Amino acid sequence: MRDDTSDLSWDDWDELNDPRPDVSDFDAVVEEAISRRGFLGGVLAFGSGAAVMGTGSLLSTTSAEAATMSRFAFTPIGIQTDSTVHVPEGYSWKSVAKWGQPLFSDAPEFDHSTGGDVVSSARVFGENTDGMELFSVGKHQVIAVNHEYVNTKTNLPNNEGGVPTSADDVRKLQNLQGVTVMEVAEGDDGWDIVVDSPFNRRIDHNTPMRIAGPAAGHDMLKTSADPDGLLALGTMNNCGAGKTPWGTYLTCEENFNGYFGSTDDTLERTDGWKRYGVGLKGRYAYETFDPRYDLSQNPNEPNRFGYIVEIDPADPNSTPVKRTALGRFKHENAACVVAPNGQIVVYMGDDERGEFMYKFVSTGVYQPGGDTDNLLDEGSLYAAKFNADGTGEWVELTPEATGMDAIDITVHTRMAASAVGATTMDRPEWVAVNPIAAEGYCCLTNNKNRGVKPNAGGDDTSVNGPNPRETNNYGQIVRWFPANDDHATDAFRWDLYVMAGNPIVGEGAYKGSSNVNAGNLFNSPDGMMFDSSGLLWIQTDGNDSNEGEYEGMGNNQMLAGDPVTGEIVRFLTGPQGSEVTGVTWSSDRRTMFVGIQHPAAPFPDGEGKLARSTVIAVKRDDNGLVG
Repeated sequence: MRDDTSDLSWDDWDELNDPRPDVSDFDAVVEEAISRRGFLGGVLAFGSGAAVMGTGSLLSTTSAEAATMSRFAFTPIGIQTDSTVHVPEGYSWKSVAKWGQPLFSDAPEFDHSTGGDVVSSARVFGENTDGMELFSVGKHQVIAVNHEYVNTKTNLPNNEGGVPTSADDVRKLQNLQGVTVMEVAEGDDGWDIVVDSPFNRRIDHNTPMRIAGPAAGHDMLKTSADPDGLLALGTMNNCGAGKTPWGTYLTCEENFNGYFGSTDDTLERTDGWKRYGVGLKGRYAYETFDPRYDLSQNPNEPNRFGYIVEIDPADPNSTPVKRTALGRFKHENAACVVAPNGQIVVYMGDDERGEFMYKFVSTGVYQPGGDTDNLLDEGSLYAAKFNADGTGEWVELTPEATGMDAIDITVHTRMAASAVGATTMDRPEWVAVNPIAAEGYCCLTNNKNRGVKPNAGGDDTSVNGPNPRETNNYGQIVRWFPANDDHATDAFRWDLYVMAGNPIVGEGAYKGSSNVNAGNLFNSPDGMMFDSSGLLWIQTDGNDSNEGEYEGMGNNQMLAGDPVTGEIVRFLTGPQGSEVTGVTWSSDRRTMFVGIQHPAAPFPDGEGKLARSTVIAVKRDDNGLVG
């Protein structure tokens, strides 16, 4: 009988199945670090609502004047604790796509009694919506959206504890994950899926994928089913996303480790499996019914996951491509930007406690209309090192610097970053790059292990500059400014845009920074995206109990931030139990699409119905620009 772990978060599931060793206490280190950083008084100094942060990041006169004028075209809303979505006065929302909603006319309408059958699961909108991007293909609006994982108790409602008991159960779960590409259109009743659109497509755990880049064809990626190591099946645990300048979608493989297990419980785990949390017991019983996920039969299969996958949403017949040059880890999202000389820069976070931030810089340069197929296959991979004085550097992961060969660096990227002494971070999640200023942001969502125990590689996780709180349950957002306004350079300055916290019940560092107040409380910043005007949209995936240290925070939410003034205001709240994640805009920017992941019942269909992850459309009632 399998233990019931379906209600655990991925982080808690990892720690239950692969606990990290405890180390000595860090109280003295914490006290010294807070004193050294001048917490909430030096590097984090917020005056009169303006963000005056970090060395070399003081507001100019023009910026200081801007601090007196709000850029937000809405009245902020308060917290909510109910089971629906709330938006500001003058705005409305509508469901666009729900788990189980047909993409094709041969799929039946959703069956709340069964959660759908295995055949229809490949023809419908998938589960647990996450990162997404909208693409204008001619006159068509096409959204690519991730389906991160499944909630087995909901998806298999007739199975005791939601535990898969057959190969069909496993195939259904596999079909509900991955990516949906769908055309949407606005009609008299709002936005909806264009059923049977030629752009509609499901990409799941069994879709053929080309392996490209340095690791393609290497022995570590070869299996009995693919002796050449060039064609993988499927993409999994697709979390955040990205968009290339040439119009393709980047979907990111995050917690891939939990899908593998072994039917031989005496199998010895490799160092690589341990570093990435691959254990002998999978979360969904895949290994019991699908030998591809059985480590005792296919030990190299995990090496074929943990990458960024490029998908062409305009061509439903195209083969997705796993870009191994961008490294293998628990990818959160991919923020893509063109450097002044045309090189492509991709910023990435590894979403696990105490892991690292990364950057890829292409060897080639982007030329609109030119060949882009190798731009993400040839380049340099870096890990971030943050210094206590507000400076930092991107350290290139080379054989000389890491003591590893070039292919091993792309397959075991975590080890390479550990080898160069990269800075351990508080779960680096979404990265966003400002479209109107040379600066990048990363959500450091939380880290209960900061100052308590090392990361999976044994690296020190005592408090440091961008991660200044021990047992950090609230999270923060770090910001950096590349030297010479060039994202391809190695050097940068950094500061903290916000430290989430709770001034209602928190003390000292746990009150948060001065741009956090009783009217905008939040914890665990996770998703993040800039709009075209340079406003920063922040989404949360944290504790929504509204009790204890989380009093006053309510349900998970989406906030808007002004990078110039530091002002942060609440725009949207999700239903109880949900994560708000994934945001994109229609081509005219009059509609904002937002993802609502793993809501609690009765959202969105009412009492007695299964809870369904949903993409919603938010509009202004006067049809103005959203933002």
